[in-house]
Amino acid sequence: MDWLLIVALMMAIVFAFTNGVHDSSNAIAALVATRVARPAQAVALAATFNIVGPILLGTAVANTVGGIVQVGHKEVVAVVGAGLSSAVAWNLLTWWRGLPSSSSHALVGGLVGAAVFEAGGTAVRWGGLNGIYPIGVLGILFVLAISPLLGFVAGLLLELLAKRLLRRARTSIETIIRRGEWVTGAALAFSHGANDASKTSGVITLLLLAQGEIHSFDVPVWVKLVAAMALTAGTALGGWRIVRTVGSGIYRIRPLDGLISQGGSAAIIFGSALLGGPVSTTHVVASSIAGVGSGRRWRHVRWPVMGEILLAWVVTLPASAILGAVALLAWRPFV
Repeated sequence: MDWLLIVALMMAIVFAFTNGVHDSSNAIAALVATRVARPAQAVALAATFNIVGPILLGTAVANTVGGIVQVGHKEVVAVVGAGLSSAVAWNLLTWWRGLPSSSSHALVGGLVGAAVFEAGGTAVRWGGLNGIYPIGVLGILFVLAISPLLGFVAGLLLELLAKRLLRRARTSIETIIRRGEWVTGAALAFSHGANDASKTSGVITLLLLAQGEIHSFDVPVWVKLVAAMALTAGTALGGWRIVRTVGSGIYRIRPLDGLISQGGSAAIIFGSALLGGPVSTTHVVASSIAGVGSGRRWRHVRWPVMGEILLAWVVTLPASAILGAVALLAWRPFV
């Protein structure tokens, strides 16, 4: 196996790890913020279901991400390696700032920037939508754009429904809600693993195919396991700066709010994974919490924090694309 391929594969694993540090915090933020679970318990729950998700749910997201780059076999390793390097750098920068940005945006931007810099616009599969299925970059961007809106609407409507149904509930319902938050937390971690680990599986499979290590774009089981384990290791480390931002920086949530936010977010991310759409767990969860807060008291939502998250949403793609093009300068001489 070529040494440059090994370096690129290692970079993919590092990306999955930083993805776990960065994005998996969203799966435990509500559990920790509402004190339903201790941090160690929440991390253990998320880590377990992060592994189960990509093993059971399939490879639709991997196929979508793996089809973005269209360059010659000789250039694939450098282009993908540069895209991954860009995404890792952006993940570390935003994690250090405690800013919930999107690893999906960072990966797509890095790959597009490196591919275009290498061979122009024809090096990218732009795609669109094939019915309800996202294809190529434009299809991914559509999913990335609509999923936070769905998260906000889901949080808002479910919060209003819960207020109506539980307005005369006894205080004993609190115990059921807190137990339910464990279930929705597990569902959110499952869907997150299925979506985010599959992104790494997609680029690893693309690398292996380009170098002749495999002969068709079928994600090997060991690739799924490696991606899931790297994501899980990142989760175990924990992105506590982002936990604080998501768990209490947007809106100070209660157990019922956590139950609603986690359940709505899990449904959206799970559905996207089935369709092959890589979404931003960060933005779906943050938007759902804002929706929950709006359903209770609009003015209690910290909109400036949401503004920072929106700014990251806008900036991440072009910034990571530029980083991907710059990183290619370091990778290209070794091809």
